[in-house]
Amino acid sequence: MDTKLTALRDKLFSGKEANQLPAIAEIVDFGEDGLQILDEFIQARKATNTEVTWVDGKIHQTLLKSNLPRAAELAQLHYPHGVVTLKSEKSIDYQEIQILLAKQDFEEADRITSKKLCEAASSDALARGWLYFTEAKSIPISDLQTINQLWLVYSEGKFGFSVQRKIWLSLGKGWEKFWLKIGWKKDGSFTRYPNEFIWSLDAPRGHLPLSNQLRGNKTMQAIFSHPAW
Repeated sequence: MDTKLTALRDKLFSGKEANQLPAIAEIVDFGEDGLQILDEFIQARKATNTEVTWVDGKIHQTLLKSNLPRAAELAQLHYPHGVVTLKSEKSIDYQEIQILLAKQDFEEADRITSKKLCEAASSDALARGWLYFTEAKSIPISDLQTINQLWLVYSEGKFGFSVQRKIWLSLGKGWEKFWLKIGWKKDGSFTRYPNEFIWSLDAPRGHLPLSNQLRGNKTMQAIFSHPAW
């Protein structure tokens, strides 16, 4: 086996996410040999019932981006419905968000996330197209956690409400510092939707999802105060 490929295999099976994430992206460049190792790694994770993390999301995204037929086969074999189990107390289908995030279409995934949050909250919110802060508490715990996990898993842990909440708490719940930290405000002005937002993993930690950010901080505070956390 190629020395470089052996090193990447060792990183994959090291158990350290800091080593695994870059190795996943590189190993596919070795074609069929790299995909064989990736297949073994996926099977090993499944055999030990390893909890789904952004490692799995990264593998799924990497397989989908590859032009190799074998990569497409592995994606369909191991992740026919994505990597996140979609739980919903209201029987809401979150698969569209999973598909979009797997393809790294973060902008469209954000739009659908806002829509699904409204659907999970109330029929009035869904018809209106945005949440009142008083409606956020009506979102079931399982639904909010499912949406959050989708964003976490498919963003290498950079995006999600739990990420934003952690940053907000670390800043003493100071909104101005929070806006600046996650890239929603710069030079005294709020970031303009949609063109000034960064719809990729190059964005600051906590940059996405937007979750009604255009309507002030009350809805965000309600989400951050939700019993899901």
